[in-house]
Amino acid sequence: MNVALVGLPGSGKSTVGRQLARRLSLPFLDSDAVIEERLGCSIREFFEREGEERFRDLESQVLDELTAGPEGVISTGGGSVLRPVNREHLHQRSRVVYLRSSPEEVFRRLRHDRNRPLLQVADPLQRLRDLFEVRDPMYREASHFVIETGRPSVATLVNMIVMQLELAGTPAPTR
Repeated sequence: MNVALVGLPGSGKSTVGRQLARRLSLPFLDSDAVIEERLGCSIREFFEREGEERFRDLESQVLDELTAGPEGVISTGGGSVLRPVNREHLHQRSRVVYLRSSPEEVFRRLRHDRNRPLLQVADPLQRLRDLFEVRDPMYREASHFVIETGRPSVATLVNMIVMQLELAGTPAPTR
């Protein structure tokens, strides 16, 4: 069974995902990295050139493949839950953990990051608040577990996720 991480951009999905994969002895798969590898350019460039709809089409295709593939820990893009089919594939084929971060917390982490296309706006904090309002119910719908990121270390978050998986009786990796 895959473990997939969902949440706002900058909520720690890739960082926590790498550590969780190491802890569970599973491969780590970052859907955004897979997309960039296929595109041969950054998501930001593709987004600017082709638009969000084309990007979301490719993202759906990649998520379908990753969730149907061999087990691993999957870090998803912040907007991966926007399409119902993605939420469905994630929920049915993976144990989904929502790394729930407040918009203010994410803003603190991302305020100097220029590679996030959705945050290249005049008021990125308001943009994060808007994204949170729209996406929080979708993240919850897709997920099996909600972990409040707050201030814990990455190691603490990984421990919290492992504990949730064990309490839920999620089978250990078959490796």
